[in-house]
Amino acid sequence: MAVTAGPLAGVRVVELAGIGPGPFAAMVLADLGADVVRVDRPGGGGLAIDPAHDVTNRNKRSVLVDLKSAEGPALVLDLVERADVLIEGFRPGVAERLGVGPDDCLARNPKLVYGRMTGWGQEGPLAHTAGHDIAYIAVTGALGMIGNPGEPPAVPANLVGDYAGGSLYLVIGILAALHHARGPEGAGQVVDAAIVDGTAHLTAMIHGMVAAGGWQDRRGANLLDGGCPFYGTYETSDGQYMAVGALEQQFYDTFTELLGIADRAPARKDLARWGELREAVAARFKSRTREEWTAVFEGTDACVAPVLSLREAPHHPHLAARATFTDFGGTLQPAPAPRFSATPTRVASGPAMPGADTGSVAADWGVPALLPKEA
Repeated sequence: MAVTAGPLAGVRVVELAGIGPGPFAAMVLADLGADVVRVDRPGGGGLAIDPAHDVTNRNKRSVLVDLKSAEGPALVLDLVERADVLIEGFRPGVAERLGVGPDDCLARNPKLVYGRMTGWGQEGPLAHTAGHDIAYIAVTGALGMIGNPGEPPAVPANLVGDYAGGSLYLVIGILAALHHARGPEGAGQVVDAAIVDGTAHLTAMIHGMVAAGGWQDRRGANLLDGGCPFYGTYETSDGQYMAVGALEQQFYDTFTELLGIADRAPARKDLARWGELREAVAARFKSRTREEWTAVFEGTDACVAPVLSLREAPHHPHLAARATFTDFGGTLQPAPAPRFSATPTRVASGPAMPGADTGSVAADWGVPALLPKEA
């Protein structure tokens, strides 16, 4: 069955199967209660993980449609006619060639929000070239900020580009366009969500700091990029790490006191002695294990936390108390976020298996042509 809980209950979404930021954006909408139907292609796509474990397809339903077949585009348009939103992540022009581009879809459903998820956007010199998260965040300046000075930039998985600069901006755009479409004078429209645009937008505050002279345009030399000795990570005696974010004076005072260097720490505002301060902090952290330091700082205003692995994170006492992670079908995964007081969200179904929901979608959406032809 379709998910009925959440603030987007009643919203219908067609997702043309892809990889990366498109499926994650559709998962967010599904987590919020939208009825998301994923249109999978026969044989699947590249870089896909085992569908049974792909949690980005949770809370969705799946049908199989070959968009390159004679009847494929018409089936998608039948779904579009009954939908509020469509999400596609093809290169520019591909959806049009397949017969499911914005003009075709909006002709069938003028109120449709047509969400386009790409790395480079729908136009520009690189619009038609291939790419992945790392290239998109590289050209925006975001990647160049991350890492230690004198070393290669550190790669932040695909969180900054694909998901933060891509998926979440697509979701913002879809929700805003959906609000407009449902207004008295509203109409559907195309949302062009480019990872380069979203990632650049994420650096807005840093650009302001650069303009004000408060940020050096190089790695590891600033307040928030690891250059500051009281905002960074330190190794413990057991080879683990602690994260320190004691920016404000009152938090810094608590931090140095609990760390045991309050009586000999160089003045925090003396940038010339930041190296000396870093050495003092590092030496203290190396004297105990991560577990021991966690016990020292837990529950204080020192702004210090243990650096946990993906498998460790769900067991952190605070995250466990909030049920930040949930187990569904034997797979431990992040719970839907954010939280709502009147329309709570939940994981209602596991990953949609390709084509498994054709019968229920055909019935619920009134598209019997989705059903296999009888021999």
